[in-house]
Amino acid sequence: MHNKPYIVIMAGGIGSRFWPYSRRKRPKQFLDILGTGRTLLQMTYDRFRQLASPEQFFVITYRKYVDLVKEQLPELQDYQILSEPNRKNTAPCIAYAGYKIHSIDPNATMIITPSDHLIQQENKFFKSIKKALAAANEPGRLVTLGIKPNRPETGYGYIQYVEGSGKDALKVKTFTEKPNIKLAKAFIDSGDFVWNSGIFIWKCASLIQAMEKHMPDLAEVFQEGEEHFGSEGEADFITKAYLQFKNISVDYGLMEKSSDVYVILGDFLWSDLGSWQSLHEVREQDEDENVIEGNVMLYGTKKSYIKSDSGKLIVVEGLENYLVSDTDNVLLICPLDGEKRFRQFVSNARKKGEDYV
Repeated sequence: MHNKPYIVIMAGGIGSRFWPYSRRKRPKQFLDILGTGRTLLQMTYDRFRQLASPEQFFVITYRKYVDLVKEQLPELQDYQILSEPNRKNTAPCIAYAGYKIHSIDPNATMIITPSDHLIQQENKFFKSIKKALAAANEPGRLVTLGIKPNRPETGYGYIQYVEGSGKDALKVKTFTEKPNIKLAKAFIDSGDFVWNSGIFIWKCASLIQAMEKHMPDLAEVFQEGEEHFGSEGEADFITKAYLQFKNISVDYGLMEKSSDVYVILGDFLWSDLGSWQSLHEVREQDEDENVIEGNVMLYGTKKSYIKSDSGKLIVVEGLENYLVSDTDNVLLICPLDGEKRFRQFVSNARKKGEDYV
């Protein structure tokens, strides 16, 4: 048993909004998106090593990515890499990690984090984490981090909190998924909304208690399979269990229903790196607000992202707010803020052949 928290890194996504750089065989969390020499998964691991020893980490990922996790995080043992047979959103994967860790340490506290976020001003970040860990010590509490917004962003979810409901941990009033621009502006003006970071902190016992109350079908499956954790039968149990689960987020299945949800307000720099546009905002830009990667020549081009991995010379003239991504066997040219079309791009590219996606 540990006094320090367990760290659960969710690393099973496809990263389709970073296509064609991010592919199904190697999604964005396994790529050096930021040019640091470390992938997003490795950067997440590095960040939380300040709080936990290697044996306290668990990575939950899609089964086809297990070898990528082993390759990039050789510090982890096989039992620390949880393999999902299907993608069923965040509720099943967080429950799997929670029940697994609880079987190892019934008193454990866990921090759940996505593998693909950028967090700057880490001193401020860890001050918020420590406040969250203290708040999570209260039995039954589910704690999340909220980011103080600096613009009416439509790509993030929002959390409304009850002002004056606590010193550090504030009681959550509502969750709202990605709003339209009019609603996002109203949220900013009201002053009691923060961005939903997707980072959760709670005791395993609190998670299980909440699951039993609000997601009893899912909880029952894991309770019946507790004897399989840590045994040779774990993989077979999980394969059968996932056939019974709905595709549901932990926000919708748990957080929106519980009356014991609290938020810690964070004022550190944060991005979920969900799109080329969000990456453009955090990468170094030239005097015309362009981000350039590769052998590129620009003329009369502004506010664009030009990326080439091929080594060929890319010459661009007259573009504004555009993405040009020349990666492997795909050249993509589209508006930089056009990520809503990416699902269609990827779907149609798959019809041309699996090698394109």
